[in-house]
Formats: sequence, C-alpha cells, structure tokens
Amino acid sequence: MEQSKAKEILAFCLGIILIGCLIQMAGYLKGDALVFPGVKEILRAFIRLLITKRTYFLVWTTLKHLIASMAISSVMGILIGLVQGMSDFVNNLLKPLTTMLRSLPMIVLIVIIMVLAKYKWVPIIAPSLVLIPVISEATNEGARRIDRELLDVYRLHSHFNWSVFIHVYLPLMAGYLKQAYINAVGMGIKLSISTEYLVQTRNSLGKAVHSSSYFNEYQDVYAYALVMILLVLLVSEVPMWLGRRLNGASRKREK
Repeated sequence: MEQSKAKEILAFCLGIILIGCLIQMAGYLKGDALVFPGVKEILRAFIRLLITKRTYFLVWTTLKHLIASMAISSVMGILIGLVQGMSDFVNNLLKPLTTMLRSLPMIVLIVIIMVLAKYKWVPIIAPSLVLIPVISEATNEGARRIDRELLDVYRLHSHFNWSVFIHVYLPLMAGYLKQAYINAVGMGIKLSISTEYLVQTRNSLGKAVHSSSYFNEYQDVYAYALVMILLVLLVSEVPMWLGRRLNGASRKREK
C-alpha cells in the first residue's frame, strides 16, 4: 500500500517536471523567453504568490464562486438525475436540454448570461449550468443501476421519502456521485476562472491572470496555473481523504 502511494507521488512529481520541460522546449522552439519564461522564473513567481496575502484573497473569491456553483449544480443535478432515473419519459424529455447545456460553447453561454444577469452573478450561474448535466447524468446512471428487487423490498415498508433517499438511494449511487464530484470540481474551477477572466470579476484569480497577461508578466500566469492545480487537488482530494478517515473510524467503532 505504501509502495503504491509512493509510486503515485513519484509519478505526480515527474508529471510536474514534464510540464516544466515542455514549457522550456516551447520557449526554445518559439525563441520567445517572454511568453515562455524559464522554470526558475516561474518557481520564483510561484513562491512569491504563496507568501503574498493577496493571493489567498483571490483564491477565496474564486473558491466562493466554486462552492456556490457546486451547491446549485449538485442540488439541481441530483434532483433532475433522480427523476430521470425513475422515469423513462422524463429522461427522454430532458435529454435534449442536458445535451444542449453540455455541448453549448462556454463563451456563448457566458454572453447570454451576461445579458440576462448582473456581472457579479455570472461566475456562479455559468459554471452551474454546465455542471448540472455532469451531475444529473451520473445520478441518472446510478439510479438506473440500483437493484430493482432491493428497491421493491424497501417500497413494501415505505414510500419514497427523504429518509429512503438518504439511507438507500445515496449509498447505492455513491460511486457514481463520487466520480461526478471529482470531475465537476476540476471542471468547475476552470469554468469559474474562465468566467472571471471574461467578465473581469474584481479580486479573483481570473482577473489576476488577465492583468498578468496584459502587462506581459507571463511568469505570473504560469505561477497562477500552479496555484489553480493546488486548488483543484485541495478541493477534490481533501474531502475524499476525510471521507475515508471517517469511514475507517466508523468501522473501528463497529468492531
């Protein structure tokens, strides 16, 4: 187990080194040290960002957008997916809508939302609409994979209610929802930052990246990319780690 974990960490570190090598190679081929700065310059900028208080304020602004959009998309996605999984008619009825939201170009969606809503709500609404199909499809698939005989046993004792949803449906769909959460978090951060970049949201990572590129501070652009990678790992892996710890603790208590 420890050897497997060590190999994963080693592979991840080698992947980071590979990214640095690709940037260096691109700079060498392009012959433009401004757009493709050296790895040392990027690391200096990255360390400078980590020890700067403003960076964490920018991260918190983006994180608030992510949390809000994840909350909205999770509630809506699970409800829609659950109804789709229970009814073939509703599944076919909503399939064109979910397909449209999943395939619609982000820039088009942002422009439409910018016309309909205030700019401060765009970084929340736009990612939510894109993530709803991701979560609803996972919920739909999970609901359809549940053993019908098992559900029939529960229906003999109770109709569908909140308790049945929490204690029956959610545990049986946990694998699908877990993977959907991991995918949605990574996608949500990219969508939130892209939206912040386009609408120029104040005190956000998207705005910071735009300002750095505008003033040709490309080492900061790459450094912010590293900050985003750390943010994705933090938001996606830490909850999973806490879940495993809690499950392990509960099993020990049962023994």
